[in-house]
Amino acid sequence: MLTPSTSYAALCNGFRWRVPERYNIGLDVVDRHAAANPERLAMVHQHEDGREDRFTFGQIKSLSDRLAIALAGLSIGRGDRVGVLLPQAPETAIAHAAIYKLGAIALPLFTLFGPDALLYRLSDSGAKAVVTDEGNVAKVMDLRRELPELTTVVVTGNRAPAGARAFDDLLSGASGAFTPIDTLADDPALIIYTSGTTGNPKGALHAHRTLLGHLPGVELPHEFFPQPDDLFWTPADWAWIGGLIDVLLPSWHHGVPVLAHRMRKFDPEQAFALMARHHVRNAFLPPTALKLMRQADRPRDRHAFALRSIGSGGETLGTEVLAWGRETFGLEINEFYGQTECNLVVGNCSGLMEVRPGSMGRAVPGHTVAIVDDAGNLLPDGSPGHIAVRRPDPVMFLGYWNRPRETAEKFVGDWLLTGDIGRRDPDGYFWYVGRNDDVITSGGYRIGPAEIEDCLLKHKAVALAAVIGRPDPVRTEIVKAFVVLAPGVEASDALAAEIQHHVKTRLAAHEYPREVEFVAELPMTTTGKIMRRVLRQREIERRGQA
Repeated sequence: MLTPSTSYAALCNGFRWRVPERYNIGLDVVDRHAAANPERLAMVHQHEDGREDRFTFGQIKSLSDRLAIALAGLSIGRGDRVGVLLPQAPETAIAHAAIYKLGAIALPLFTLFGPDALLYRLSDSGAKAVVTDEGNVAKVMDLRRELPELTTVVVTGNRAPAGARAFDDLLSGASGAFTPIDTLADDPALIIYTSGTTGNPKGALHAHRTLLGHLPGVELPHEFFPQPDDLFWTPADWAWIGGLIDVLLPSWHHGVPVLAHRMRKFDPEQAFALMARHHVRNAFLPPTALKLMRQADRPRDRHAFALRSIGSGGETLGTEVLAWGRETFGLEINEFYGQTECNLVVGNCSGLMEVRPGSMGRAVPGHTVAIVDDAGNLLPDGSPGHIAVRRPDPVMFLGYWNRPRETAEKFVGDWLLTGDIGRRDPDGYFWYVGRNDDVITSGGYRIGPAEIEDCLLKHKAVALAAVIGRPDPVRTEIVKAFVVLAPGVEASDALAAEIQHHVKTRLAAHEYPREVEFVAELPMTTTGKIMRRVLRQREIERRGQA
C-alpha cells in the first residue's frame, strides 16, 4: 500500500512489488476480511426506488461460497469461462467472488449489449455459464442454440425461464463453506473484451495478480487510499475495467465499503444527491459524467459533499473542468491513464505533486512507462511517440484470448505499446497526443469501428459503411457513420433513424452512430481498404469552415 511520502521521487524509490506466488482475488477481497471481522461493512446497495440494503463481508463470503458450491455442482470449475451480465448490484460482486474462488474465469458483460455483441463474446470465449437478471435473460436464452458450449444460465431472483436456473434457488440448495481452489498469482482470472479496430474485439486475459498491479494506480490518484471512513462509488458499470478493477475490487482488497446503485441513464442531479446522501468519500467519475455534472446549477448550494478524492480517466480533462471541480467539491480532480491490457500506469496526486492541466500525470510507482519509437527505442523528452509500458508488470495482461499473433504484435521487445501517442516533459509528466489507430473515444468508452461497420452491413439498405469519431465537446467524440446505400434505396431521415436503431439494439447503446451521413462512395486504398483518416480529415475541415 502506498503511504504518504515527502516527494514523488521518494515514493518511487521506496516502492517494491509484493506479489505472492499463490494468490486468489476472491480470497483476498472477501474471505480474508470475513475471517478477520465478519461484521465489517462491504456494500451499501441503494435500489432504484430509494430502498437500501447493507452487506457485511461475512454475508458476502457466505453468499459467494454458496454460489461457488452450486456452480461446482453444475460442473463449472477451474478455467471455465463464466459470463456476468449484470448491472451494479450485490449479485454482481457475489458472482465475481464465487468465480474467482472456483478458479474459473470471469467474463464481465455490459447489460447494454445487444444480441450480436453478446453472441460474439460468449462464442469467442467459449463461455460455459452466464449469470444474468430478468431484464437480460431473454437475450441469452435466444442465443443458446448458437452457443453449444453454454450449458448453464443463472438468473438472479427466485424465478427463471425454462432451461435456466434461479439464483436464489441455487443458493438455498447449497450450504456450508466452500474450499477455494488454490491458484497461482499468474493463473487466469478474467477476460475483458477491448475495442476492435481492424477486426472483432479481442479478449484481454488477466491473471489474479492484476488486482495487486492495479492498487498503486488507485491509491495514488485517490490521495493515498484508503483513509478512515472511506466509501467508494462510481457511475461506471462494473462490466468495465474502470468500474470493476478501479473501484470495486481495490476497495474490497482494502476492506473499504462500496456504494452500489444502478443508473439506467446517467443523471447529474441524481449523482450529486447520491454522493451527498451516502457521504461518499471517493469517486471515480469518467470525463463525460463530469462534463454533464458541470451543467447543473450550483450543486453546492443544494448538497453537502464529504468527498476527499475524485479520480477520472478515459480522456483528458480541460482546465475549465478542473477549475469547476475545485469550486464545486473543494478538491483537485486527479486524472489517470491506462487501458484494458495494462491499466492505471500513469496518474496524478495533488497532495504529492503539481497537477498540470492537460497532463495525464506521472508514472505510477512500480510501473516503467516511457515514450518509444516504432522499434522500441527510448525517445527524448518532448518528442512524440508510442506510450509504452515495460514488462514484466503485474498489472499487464497475459495475452489476448486465443490470439497469439495479436498478442505478439502488441509488444516491441519488452515494451507493450498502448496504441496511444504521447510525449513526456522533462519533469516526467505524460501528455496525450492521439491514437495511432482508429479507436473512437466517446463518453469514456473506447469503441472500435470494425464491429459497428459489420453490424451496419447487416442492414438490408446498407451496401458499404465506414465509422469514425467526430469531435464533440461533451463526449470527446461521437460515433459517425458514412453509409453507401444499396441500389434503389432512397436516403431519408427515417432511414437514418432506422439504421441507428439497428446498431443500438444489436450492439450497444454507447456504440450506435449518433450521426449517419449518406454518401455516394467511400475513400478506398488500391487494395480496397477504407481510408478512415480521409473521412476524419474531412470532418476536421468542415468544422474549421463552420
